[in-house]
Amino acid sequence: MFELNQLRCFVAVAEELHFRRAADRLNMTQPPLSRQIQLLEHQLGTLLLQRNNRSVKLTTAGRALLKDAYELLRMARTTSMQIRRVGTGDAGSVAIGFTAAASYRYLPQALQRWKSRLPDVDFHLREMVSMSQLDALENGTLDLALMRPLVHRKELEHRQVIHEPLVAALPEDDPLGLQRQLTLDDFAGRRFIHYSPDEARYFHELIERLFERCDVTPLYSQYVSQIHSILALVYGGMGIALVPESANKLRNEGIVYRRVGGVSEKPLVSLDMVWKKGNGNPALVHILKAEKALFVAGSAAAAHSA
Repeated sequence: MFELNQLRCFVAVAEELHFRRAADRLNMTQPPLSRQIQLLEHQLGTLLLQRNNRSVKLTTAGRALLKDAYELLRMARTTSMQIRRVGTGDAGSVAIGFTAAASYRYLPQALQRWKSRLPDVDFHLREMVSMSQLDALENGTLDLALMRPLVHRKELEHRQVIHEPLVAALPEDDPLGLQRQLTLDDFAGRRFIHYSPDEARYFHELIERLFERCDVTPLYSQYVSQIHSILALVYGGMGIALVPESANKLRNEGIVYRRVGGVSEKPLVSLDMVWKKGNGNPALVHILKAEKALFVAGSAAAAHSA
C-alpha cells in the first residue's frame, strides 16, 4: 500500500509538471523525489507520469489518481487535526449519567457552560439511578455521574454541586395547601409517597431519619425511585411527598409546593459530581477544571457577601 508521503510527492510533480520545481517546493532533492514516484507507480502497477528530458505529463491513470489524491490528503489532514483536538480535550466525547432530579436545574445549566466551552465535544447523556451510575463508572461506560451522595468508594472522586432543601408536594385541592408553611407533624397519619429503599436509598434514609427524629409516622402508600414519578402519583391523589426544592421547576399542573418548618430552611439534599480516579479523557479533565474554578469563585463570592 502506498504512503501519504508518496501521494504528496506525486501531487507536487503533477501540479508543477517539473521534477526540480516540485523538489524545491517539497524542500528535498530531486533523486529522492523520483524514487518516491517510482515506488508509487510500482505499488499501483501502472505508469502515472510520462517524462523525458524536456517534459513531464500525466498519464490517464495519473489524472485519475490526482483527483483521489487531493481527497485522501484532505482527509488525512482533517483526521490528524481531529485526533490532535481529541488529545487536547477540545474534541471527543464525554459519557454522562444523571439522576432525573439533576435535570431540573443543574444539568441544563452545566450543559450550556460545557457546550459553550467545548463546542466540538459530544455529550452522551443517560438517565440512571445513582446505584446504576456507580456500576457504570467502575466499568468505564460513564465518564461522569451526577448522583446523590452514597457511600464513597476509594476508586472514585466526587464534588458537591448542589445543596438544597426539601419541600412538600401536595395535590392542589389538599386542605394542607391552604397553609403557607407546614410542619412534619402535618404528615402524621397522612398517605405518603415514599422513596424506594433500594433504588432511591439516599432519599429513603434521609426522610426516614426526619420522621423518626420528630416521632412522626405517615401512612406509606407507594415506594418509587424517581422524583417525577412521585409527582405524578401526588397529582393522581395517591398521597403527599417531600421532594427537592428544585422539583418545583417542573411546573406540574395540579400540584402545589409548601415549605416545611425545620426542613425547608436547611439544605438537606445534595447532588454530587462523581468520576473515576485516573480517567484520562481530556475533555472530562477540561470539564472538571472548569467546574472547580466555578465552585471556587462561588465560594469566594459567598464568603465575601457574608
